[in-house]
Amino acid sequence: MVPVLSLLIPIALSAVFVFIASSIIHMATPWHKHDLMKLPNEDGIMNALRPFNIPPGNYGMPKPDSMKDMQTPEFQAKLKAGPVGFMTIRAGWNFNMGGTLFQWFLYSLVVSLFAGYIAGVAFPAGTEYLRIMQVAGCVAFTGYGLAQAHESIWWGRRWSWTIRNMVDSLLYGLLTGGTFGWLWPK
Repeated sequence: MVPVLSLLIPIALSAVFVFIASSIIHMATPWHKHDLMKLPNEDGIMNALRPFNIPPGNYGMPKPDSMKDMQTPEFQAKLKAGPVGFMTIRAGWNFNMGGTLFQWFLYSLVVSLFAGYIAGVAFPAGTEYLRIMQVAGCVAFTGYGLAQAHESIWWGRRWSWTIRNMVDSLLYGLLTGGTFGWLWPK
């Protein structure tokens, strides 16, 4: 067993590597260019919604009040008539890239912490690179990627969006696993 405190360097460094890789993927490549689609008549839709002063939050439409309401003819008619949608509403957004990037880096540290913890419980010091890389990388991929699928399954996100994010997650897992394998205590 390797205590997690002795893995602080690979934890921090793998988070830095993931942060750099994700920045390159999102800012220097067209890989995520089509993640979001533009609404037809975007200005008209935004102008139509603005007077409602919708509080920030996650919304679904139509939204039944109960499971029993889902069975009513009125609700079923709303479903058939459409549109059916899920949306996140934010207040007027003064986009703070620094704060968002900081949260992403903290998340990457947490994923690396769990990858290190699990690898540390599973293997002693001196374990070969490939074993450490496999386990830490798999845990990191799980932390970054597997939760992406439920967005498509339950919320209707396009599968192309989910698959792109899962491919990113595979790269992040490989970077994390590789960093742990490289810096594993001898």
